Amino acid sequence: MGKKFFINCDEATTICDKSQYGEASLYDKIRLNIHMIVCKHCRKYTKQNSLMTQLFGKFATPCDDSEHMPDKDKKELQHQIEKELDKS
Repeated sequence: MGKKFFINCDEATTICDKSQYGEASLYDKIRLNIHMIVCKHCRKYTKQNSLMTQLFGKFATPCDDSEHMPDKDKKELQHQIEKELDKS
């Protein structure tokens, strides 16, 4: 059971990202906190990630429905992408 609580740095950064957006479970948050007790690199990553989220949150503006690409243009773009992928 003890090994389940210990995670590597890749797992820790994934949980950190999920936690920033409220998608991490309580179990994941506990595992992340245990990992950050011993890993200074992940503590720094978490701190930087939180700072970036705060900064981008202040300057990001939500888009209106009028700013979305029309379905016709999306289909044309998808067709062009598929055409290019078929060439390679």
